[in-house]
Amino acid sequence: MRKAKHYDQDGRLLGEVDLPEAAFGVEPNGHVLWQSVKVYRANQRQGNAATKTRSMVSGGNTKPWKQKGTGRARAGTTRSPIWVGGATTFGPQPRDYTQALPKKVRRLALISAMSQRASEGNVAIVNEFAFSEPKTGSIARFMETAGLGGRKVCLITAQSQPTVVKSCRNIPGLEVLTRTSMNVYDLMNAEVLVFTIGAIEGLKEAYGA
Repeated sequence: MRKAKHYDQDGRLLGEVDLPEAAFGVEPNGHVLWQSVKVYRANQRQGNAATKTRSMVSGGNTKPWKQKGTGRARAGTTRSPIWVGGATTFGPQPRDYTQALPKKVRRLALISAMSQRASEGNVAIVNEFAFSEPKTGSIARFMETAGLGGRKVCLITAQSQPTVVKSCRNIPGLEVLTRTSMNVYDLMNAEVLVFTIGAIEGLKEAYGA
């Protein structure tokens, strides 16, 4: 059973807690992690690069000069790809880069990412942050007191908390996700994963204790 340090919202160490074996105790699957990150990055591409083909370039309806007798090469339009200001040959066109992964593969990838960080001792638990308004200073103090200052940290909450998100967005290296919006790219990009108590309870329900 892997364990994680448990902190209060001020960053004081309260002890250690057992992590759910089903979510943090598996052998990480490196290939599935790679595949999931590749798909995530492909899905971030907008695919809106575009160039004009000769049917899209304006002008060029008139033959520049007569076919014979000028000594120059034959030309039928000024919008030919070999002319300056003409069309582009085989240029990029808008396309969809979206890829998909089977549900079981996505699930295994998330579990592998969490288990990888747990095996390194880089998973922590924190009590719920109860802010009535954004307080960046409180989050910064938590990070320093808990020894997380200067590290890349991913904070996972049980549900969307706008005050927590606004409190964290000016702190370099700190990313905030909800349990349902977790993705392998952000989990692997972070050095330390910090889960709130509510997020851990949600993981137990989703993956089994």
